[in-house]
Amino acid sequence: MRYFLTILFLSITTLVAADEIKGRATIIDGDTIEINKKRIRLHGIDATERNQTCQNKNGQTYFCGNVATDMLSNLIGSNAISCKIKDMDRYNRFVAICYSEGQDLNQKLVLEGFAVAYRKYSREYIAAETIARAKGSALWQGDFIYPWDWRQGKRFTQKKQKALSDCLIKGNIMSDVSAYRKDLGV
Repeated sequence: MRYFLTILFLSITTLVAADEIKGRATIIDGDTIEINKKRIRLHGIDATERNQTCQNKNGQTYFCGNVATDMLSNLIGSNAISCKIKDMDRYNRFVAICYSEGQDLNQKLVLEGFAVAYRKYSREYIAAETIARAKGSALWQGDFIYPWDWRQGKRFTQKKQKALSDCLIKGNIMSDVSAYRKDLGV
């Protein structure tokens, strides 16, 4: 009986420990980290892909995936974090809600506009997304393609890309203002 209770106790403590991963994180991208060689996908959110581009409020293209990655890195800093495991995904990554100093990192990324609520898997962060959208935070201040559509190959339309390339002001292309004025007949 004593042997059985010992085994039962060890099984229960192993289960509890398996439900949480703690440690220093390596940032993979805006919604994926690694702790102690365990890959963790942040639950309920989807951040732009590393090589994904978006457009800011002025229509300028920027690498929003890198910005999301940097934001997650800044939120974590050098802190050890804890991740509460919810599931495993098809890529054998843990799916978790992760915390740094008690702050829900998943929620913070959505609330600040660096990720969107991943409605396909959870409704948990829809309110945070609504707030970010209303404030015009990060992704919401310009134009972007949802990460799940980007992974499927969707990009900005040719018309939208052409409109950006048709912009007449490209920068300082003439350093000699007098030559420029002469070209305009002024």
